[in-house]
Amino acid sequence: MVLRSCCKFGPVSVLFRLGYLALLLLCVTHLRCARAETKTVVQKDAEFDVTYNDTVTSDNQTIYAFNHTVSRNKTEGVRVTVDVLSEGAESSPILFVVRQKQAVLSFQVPLILRGLYQRKYPYAHVGRTLCQPPTRTLSETQYFFVDVSTLSSLGTHYQLRISRVDSFTLHTDKKFSFTASPSQPQYFKYVFPDGVDTAIVKVNSEMTFPCSVMSIQDIQCPVYDLDNNVAFIGMYQTMTKTAAITVQRKDFPSNSFYVVVVVKTEDEACGGPLRFYPLRPDELIDAGNRSKTLDVVVSPAISSDVYVMGMLFCLGIFLSFYLLTFLVACVENKRMHRRREGLLNPADMSPAETGKPGVTPVSPYEYGSFADNASTLSSEAITDSIASDANYGYMGQETLKRRPFLTAIHHVAICIERSLESVTGRSRQESLSSIEEDDYDTLADIDSDKNIVRTKKYLCVSDLARKDKRVLSKKYQIYFWNIATIGVFYALPVIQLVITYQTVVNVTGNQDICYYNFLCAHPLGNLSAFNNILSNLGYVMLGLLFLLIVLQRDIIHSRALDRHDLNALECGIPKHFGLFYAMGTALMMEGLLSACYHVCPNYTNFQFDTSFMYMIAGLCVLKLYQKRHPDINASAYTAYACLAAVIFFSVLGVVFGKGNMVFWIIFSVLHILATMLLSTQLYYMGRWRLDSGILRRIVYVIYTDCIRQCSGPMYIDRMVLLVMGNIVNWSLAAYGLLKTPNDFASYLLAIAICNLLLYFAFYIIMKLRSGERIQCMAMVCILFTAVVWGFALFFFFQGLSTWQKTPAESQEHNRDCIVLSFFDDHDIWHFLSSIAMFGSFLVLLTMDDDLDDVQRDKIFVF
Repeated sequence: MVLRSCCKFGPVSVLFRLGYLALLLLCVTHLRCARAETKTVVQKDAEFDVTYNDTVTSDNQTIYAFNHTVSRNKTEGVRVTVDVLSEGAESSPILFVVRQKQAVLSFQVPLILRGLYQRKYPYAHVGRTLCQPPTRTLSETQYFFVDVSTLSSLGTHYQLRISRVDSFTLHTDKKFSFTASPSQPQYFKYVFPDGVDTAIVKVNSEMTFPCSVMSIQDIQCPVYDLDNNVAFIGMYQTMTKTAAITVQRKDFPSNSFYVVVVVKTEDEACGGPLRFYPLRPDELIDAGNRSKTLDVVVSPAISSDVYVMGMLFCLGIFLSFYLLTFLVACVENKRMHRRREGLLNPADMSPAETGKPGVTPVSPYEYGSFADNASTLSSEAITDSIASDANYGYMGQETLKRRPFLTAIHHVAICIERSLESVTGRSRQESLSSIEEDDYDTLADIDSDKNIVRTKKYLCVSDLARKDKRVLSKKYQIYFWNIATIGVFYALPVIQLVITYQTVVNVTGNQDICYYNFLCAHPLGNLSAFNNILSNLGYVMLGLLFLLIVLQRDIIHSRALDRHDLNALECGIPKHFGLFYAMGTALMMEGLLSACYHVCPNYTNFQFDTSFMYMIAGLCVLKLYQKRHPDINASAYTAYACLAAVIFFSVLGVVFGKGNMVFWIIFSVLHILATMLLSTQLYYMGRWRLDSGILRRIVYVIYTDCIRQCSGPMYIDRMVLLVMGNIVNWSLAAYGLLKTPNDFASYLLAIAICNLLLYFAFYIIMKLRSGERIQCMAMVCILFTAVVWGFALFFFFQGLSTWQKTPAESQEHNRDCIVLSFFDDHDIWHFLSSIAMFGSFLVLLTMDDDLDDVQRDKIFVF
């Protein structure tokens, strides 16, 4: 406007207008100053426990002056309570400022607290506890002032009351009850007594809602005691009915701390309902009555002696298994020594005492020099010769038993065959690297032989143990090396991640990140729940012990092969230890990863705890199948690829499976298809092809076996197992589709365990049905393992915490320690489950020891 006037009216007019503006500005300033001079400031000497009713406007400000005596040996809280009695005060709230010696506290009334989506909740009744500054003298008088002001020109009526809190200091093991609300938080002081280095603070309430927050803060001002700032410092956790935080003296230089309890404005953080309100700009929502009655108690936590006792208890339990194993090994070694001495003196024994079923001992005089040659035969030559005689009728075992002379001729033929084989360059000393499994499968006659042998109605182990033992040993050793490699590459990033998690918990103080049993979570250093980590030691120690037992058996078997022991060469279940080594390694990795998971258990890292459980279940199934099917068991690459797919679906289920029906439909369909394909593979012993002609062959089989003539299944035993397996798996798929459980990882693990138990029960039944027996050691392991599994599952289903719910809901399941004031129910599950898994492995290792003296052509396949 000034520029335009300059162009239009000239310099005189411009000067006139500038003078006018200056005069107007001077008048406005004068009026403001005059108005400010008319504002009244009133200071009143006030007293405690007196309610002051007054009115405040923009023209007057009231200051209340208080004084009180502060003692260094006694702590008293001071509480400010304010009520606004006028209507419509939300538009122009009253501002209260409390000025202390070393702190300033300010808040407005009505107090506006925000919730989700910027919802605003007004509170006209506000109560705050003042922070008490420390005093250096034994006793001193301190002053503080309460300033009351507003910008509203209308009078606003309020009530003010300052009172002492006599119960401001908490005492050890003494419960104190109080009431809190979002606008009336409470906090109390606790001082560590002499001799107490760790304390556990427990806050409980009979009311689930409203949702609350319990915080532990250092003695400093200001104290963060509102919903929007309680998470700024210290440690905190949300709660419904219970909360517990373990506090260590070393974290608080003043040897004391504040226990702060805040009621949240909304219940969504605790899993409660979130009331729907239309979202309108600046709309205030009535929160209703959100008062909550709680009680707090501070108790001394365990001392260092309890830590030592817990460690010794844990080590003692598992070292006792080492001692027991050593004693059993000594007894077994003594028994084997006596047996070996008896075998070295056959002249003093009757033929029936030689322990060689199916072959009558022949005198050395009848054998002549052939006996020495026969002792050098390889397991493959003898097994193939015996199997050939049994299958094609050239020379039966009964004939050999009745005619020792024919037996000698039989051994001569084998020796000649060995000599011819050595001439062609097939040396028994060639390295494992020169032997490949495919060397046998690429020959046409071997292919036709496989089709003939594996489709026989009644199979013996000798029919499925035809491949070179060095080839199979190399094949199954890959299981061990692969799982060791997988363990290293899996564990390193897991350890790095959980260290990061624990660092975040310690830095932020957010106890809701990890789902502990806070009533029994004993910290050690930076570890928040050391007891849950220590109890996983059993998996590692017992896994190592199992590896040592397997190694001992492996050495004994290798020595027997070096001695050309006929029992080791042609009797019993073929001994391949690669899968056993993989199982022991998996058990150790389960302990390591479970310990990593319990550093900070939550839903994002639950797969750390379950991945090697899938591995263990899969390896046990493979080992059971390998016992009677050594030639056709899955390779390590195929097996681990399938297990990787299982873990992949586990992660997808945890992340996307909750309430996602599309995911459950896809998974259920894949589950059923995988069950059907595996059933077909097992029923036909791998002698089928998945190609373009599969549908035509299925129709042809249905037509010939079901329509043209009604014929039953050729392999009845296998059919029974597979039908039961399909019923179980289809039922589990239907359950998952209908119920859509939130804990998908546990659901997937249940599928694996159900299939393992079903196959194991089938194996035991078929073993007894085939006339085989279970030796005393194996029977003791079976009964012991079954009992331990029962107790272990009891403690597993106690459910002390669950990441499927909110942290506050999870804490409702927390319980106190039950063993040595150090271990809880879940720790007992760790102890018992590690022992049960170790026992299960021993069952698999010793279950077929009764067949060590039985020729393989008399051991049935099922």
